[in-house]
Amino acid sequence: MPVLLGTSSLVVLLLALAFDGAIDFAPVWHEVPHPVAWVGAAVTWLERHLNRPQRSEAARRARGVITVVALVLTAGAAGVALEMAFAAFPFGFIVEACVVAILLAQRSLFAHVAQVADALESGGLAAGRTAVARIVGRDPDTLDAHGVARAAIESLAENFGDGVVGPALYFALFGLPGMFVYKTTSTLDSMIGHRSPRYLAFGWAAARFDDLLNFVPARLAALFLGVAAFALPAMSAGAGFSTMLRDGRKHRSPNAGWPEAAAAGALGLALGGPRRYEGALVEGAWLGEGRARATTDDIARALRLYAAACLVQAGLVLVALGALRMF
Repeated sequence: MPVLLGTSSLVVLLLALAFDGAIDFAPVWHEVPHPVAWVGAAVTWLERHLNRPQRSEAARRARGVITVVALVLTAGAAGVALEMAFAAFPFGFIVEACVVAILLAQRSLFAHVAQVADALESGGLAAGRTAVARIVGRDPDTLDAHGVARAAIESLAENFGDGVVGPALYFALFGLPGMFVYKTTSTLDSMIGHRSPRYLAFGWAAARFDDLLNFVPARLAALFLGVAAFALPAMSAGAGFSTMLRDGRKHRSPNAGWPEAAAAGALGLALGGPRRYEGALVEGAWLGEGRARATTDDIARALRLYAAACLVQAGLVLVALGALRMF
């Protein structure tokens, strides 16, 4: 089992990053459920049976803890079993790389954000709102065209951390068990880790555990975005780093603000600010001192920054692999 930056895990990770960039797995999920959908179905079933509104807040919180522990342990055990199965075959590492690629979000995140820009340009505001609603939780009907563009860029930056850097990091460190635990926790947080009356108690453990697991990935994602800006025209790496350090802590999330602030500074934008969720206005700090009136051109620039940051991550994996092979 590859644990703590073993060379075998880094080789598999490099293959997975390449597979995810080169192969479009999306058509497969029209025929069979994505593995994350299995986790989602389990979360839905447990939430329906354990999070009954007539129970006390303490009871619902305790059941939320049980839900997290049960699913995380199951995910870890599944990862161990699969790693043992792959190790039994001469070319099992290639199949393992395909599994890892499926659980990364490099390509799919790029595609979903690009669809927002395409929708805005071809179908106008209504189409843009429909497209951005697939990747953000805020109320799309309250967004103007600039708000739609900002929401897409914010989602790109935040999900670079928890959809790309996080899974890659936990696989590199702890193999499939670590990656499965991370992806399960992310799914739990996205489904029940909300501050709404229904989930505040039941989703408390999921939200806190997700915050813990994303502490390092979010900051690494911000660093990768800042480094990527060095290589791109009309972007400022210096502003990306300074904005990250100044504004990264201002976000309501302890982690999301770091990559969002780095992207805001590098792109010369102001991201964040107040937004509406389920009809309620949620105050939020502005990250960055640039333009708040983001456009589809800014989405395209953000996608270039994201693609370069993905290459930065792959380059770091390659360097780590080379360093380990020297010892």
